[in-house]
Amino acid sequence: MSESGERPDGRVERGNRTRAAVLARAVQIASVDGLAELSLGRLASEVGVSKSGIFTLFGSKQALQLATVEAARAMLVDHVVGPAREVPDGLDRLHTLCALWLDYSRSRVFDGGCFFSAVTAEFDSRTGPVRAAVVDSYAAWSRHVRGIAARALDAGDIVEGTDVDQLEFELTSMLEMANTLSLLHGDDSVYSRALAAVEDRLGRVAARPERHPWLARESAAQR
Repeated sequence: MSESGERPDGRVERGNRTRAAVLARAVQIASVDGLAELSLGRLASEVGVSKSGIFTLFGSKQALQLATVEAARAMLVDHVVGPAREVPDGLDRLHTLCALWLDYSRSRVFDGGCFFSAVTAEFDSRTGPVRAAVVDSYAAWSRHVRGIAARALDAGDIVEGTDVDQLEFELTSMLEMANTLSLLHGDDSVYSRALAAVEDRLGRVAARPERHPWLARESAAQR
């Protein structure tokens, strides 16, 4: 109940629940078929609400697409970025972030693997607000990875002189390749290979490798 003693408007609550249900389905559709395949009619049918009800919530297909990108971005934060923050900043957090991303792709949080890998390929040669939202989301992920690497460098966790831009490029490329090959061949062994590649790359820039248990495990496995 509100401070005035009145009950919240049930229509608002229902609208919020419907919006959440529509976006939950929209991110899955877009991860497989692309954002262009989102339609008010398809979502109305699959979620079990009226087309007019969805139009009332979003107003246009473009608004639906933009909301879908934002919902997918929140899911990436929930499954990868947020949990990685529980690890102390530095090389260990960078390793954890990459490992969580691989788990996020392997567990098919999105039916089509990484949502952003899918829609980036779809919109890389287009223009407009939806492409801008996709580009901004992808850039935010890159900045986040690079930021952790830069702080690790400043803290002496990574060897002096390391090019953090190059490190970010290599790490995110490894993750995306694992996602692509898993989808293409249906082979989850690529995730183990990708994690091994990530750990090898991080091991080569670790200023104090003895401080990182995952590097000790890697060294033992190689012996």
